[in-house]
Amino acid sequence: MGKHEVGTPKYIANKIKAKGLQKLRWYCQMCQKQCRDENGFKCHTMSESHHRQLLLFADNASRYMDQFSREFSQGYLNLLKRQFGTRRVPANRVYQEYISDRGHIHMNATIWVTLTAFVKWLGRSGQCVVDETEKGWYVTYIDRDPETLAAQEKKAKKQKMDKDDEERMMEFIEKQVEKGQQEGGEETGTFKEPLKKTDPDAPLILEMKINKKPKLLPIIIKQEKDKDECSTSNETITVSAIKREKSIDEYTEKDSKNKGTKRKSKDMKDDNNLEGWLKENLTVKIITKSLGEKYYKAKGVIQSVENSNFVGKVKLKSPKEVENHVIKIDQEYLETVIPAIGKEIMILWGKYKGMKGVVHKLHIENYSIDIELVKDGTIVKKLPYEQVCKYVT
Repeated sequence: MGKHEVGTPKYIANKIKAKGLQKLRWYCQMCQKQCRDENGFKCHTMSESHHRQLLLFADNASRYMDQFSREFSQGYLNLLKRQFGTRRVPANRVYQEYISDRGHIHMNATIWVTLTAFVKWLGRSGQCVVDETEKGWYVTYIDRDPETLAAQEKKAKKQKMDKDDEERMMEFIEKQVEKGQQEGGEETGTFKEPLKKTDPDAPLILEMKINKKPKLLPIIIKQEKDKDECSTSNETITVSAIKREKSIDEYTEKDSKNKGTKRKSKDMKDDNNLEGWLKENLTVKIITKSLGEKYYKAKGVIQSVENSNFVGKVKLKSPKEVENHVIKIDQEYLETVIPAIGKEIMILWGKYKGMKGVVHKLHIENYSIDIELVKDGTIVKKLPYEQVCKYVT
């Protein structure tokens, strides 16, 4: 009997029946033919083409089984990688998505009898991470694609480079705070006697002296401009700077004797804490926002110092919008700059104070640096970032 004509009810009914998945027991993997009922499958098994395929299978059965198993595993893993990525998902959920394709390789044509056996094979071969729970087997795809690994490595490297000096310093401070809390926790076990009154009728008087420290603000004392611009704005800035400079000088003279303990470490005891770390020709960075956002994190070179090296005049070099501006600023609002390997550097305090050298090696994880001294070629190892600064000849 011939096929029904296109558009007839019987033709449409046959098309609807052929859509979607059919029963697996009426599917022939060798011939890749799906039958709709038992009678059709029986007719197919008696056909000459089916017998030819069986003869080919009998000649080399292992080759066909390996080929079907390889295609099944590749299709399963491709679906797992493309749709679920490296997430942990139920193995049966991935299998249901895979068999929804009408042209998929059936599991009964592979070397695996059950889905559990296939999942265990994925775990043994190292292609997935598998684990069994009360709800069944779960799989997690292991992505070993060279492009993916290179992208992850590039991303990690970029994140590491994005950390600027301020973030590293904040991490260093947090570690020091945790260390101090741990050391302080050991001392809390000691018993301290409470306050007692010698005379029970007398009132308890506590003498507390609080010295309010005035806020030292940086000021712009000069701003170099082109010759075409009028000089009135320069005069205005300079006059306002002179008025404020007197109060700063009076404050810094009184406060310079007490600043050493806040700015220096134990290595500076030999200096009696009477001198700051600012030196001429050092490259420094502004870390205060009191001047405005355009001056925040700007870099410049120290032209001159005063007030026992606690205050310096800095000529800015970057960014361009503040280039050639001159700032008079206290060292409290400045930060040292670490140059690249091979660049010149100066040691600010400690045993090798004032000596010049070049950067030999950076220890980013420890926030320290190795320096080769220019004088005799000695290698000074693991100096903290705050002890050295970029030097411009």
